[in-house]
Amino acid sequence: MITISAIKADIGGYVGHSAMHPDILALGQEELEKARQRGLLVDCHATYCGDDLFLIMTHERGENDEEVHRLAWDTFIKGTELAKKLKLYGAGQDLLADAFSGNIRGAGPGSAEMEIDERPSEPIIVFMADKTSAGSFNLPFYKMFADPFNTAGLVIAESLYEGFTFEIQDVREHLQISLNTPEEAYYALILMGAPSRYSVKRVYARATKEIAAVSSTDKLSLIAGRYVGKDDPVAMARCQGNFPAVGEVLEPFTTAYLVEGWMRGSHHGPWMPVALKDATPSRFDGPPRIVALGFQLADGKLVGPRDMFDDPGFDNARAEANHVADYLRKHGPFEPHRLPLEEMEYTTMPIIAKKLASRWQPLT
Repeated sequence: MITISAIKADIGGYVGHSAMHPDILALGQEELEKARQRGLLVDCHATYCGDDLFLIMTHERGENDEEVHRLAWDTFIKGTELAKKLKLYGAGQDLLADAFSGNIRGAGPGSAEMEIDERPSEPIIVFMADKTSAGSFNLPFYKMFADPFNTAGLVIAESLYEGFTFEIQDVREHLQISLNTPEEAYYALILMGAPSRYSVKRVYARATKEIAAVSSTDKLSLIAGRYVGKDDPVAMARCQGNFPAVGEVLEPFTTAYLVEGWMRGSHHGPWMPVALKDATPSRFDGPPRIVALGFQLADGKLVGPRDMFDDPGFDNARAEANHVADYLRKHGPFEPHRLPLEEMEYTTMPIIAKKLASRWQPLT
């Protein structure tokens, strides 16, 4: 069995929140290489999307392994120290815990992991996002694994006929439920359509019980009365065979769907699929970006990556994203560009509400 772990954190932006400083990226790869050489990892790849450092690792230690998570935490700590020396913006902002406590979950960074029995050919796509939130993968996951208008294999490939199981988490109440498609698709959609509360954590092939996809659903941490650390998820999807084809996994991103995030995590914006070289959001700290890196696993080795959105086939989605961005920005601080009021509790809204509380008067 081989485990693929993708763990990310925002430990300092260059310039502002727009990009990753090359020295931070080099440090990340160096730390992973040291771990590979001492036998902790089988293979590794450090990369970025916007101002977030993503650590992609393969190993034989299973999910939630303390030493693998400690490696990621220590790498983020060292990266933060360098970010402070470079006076990068928001140095260490995703490191919410005072110290590592055995697992990176709940400490600020996001993580997506899957333990698999590697097939004779094992294509995997790692999706990395910036300026968006944990539930953003709900819609593309549904289209990949439950929508025959997106995934032709659900109709014409016998290996996909039995459908998929969606593990959905209520990130506010800390509950989870598993729903089967196609017969429970409507139940799934009523939950998945509210991504600020419900997030798809895992998807399984019903025919074989194999894991098909996983996302980070790390949501919010309450620090000093304010919610922080909700942005920039990571996800992985297996392709071909008992799973949708590579092209079917990428197809949802031919439309620039609206997601939560963008400026200060408090606005709706179009999710733009970009090549890695363009994963540097700057307009209004956006628009939100999504990068797809493709790998072939070979005995745990990461053969790749291929930059899957470095393709003119996604030019229309990028143009659509810019057009939608123009339209939404004209709304300024008004909904629907700004998030609904209940989501503004993660910003200064509670502070303002407290200041104005005594000035409200009964209607006359």
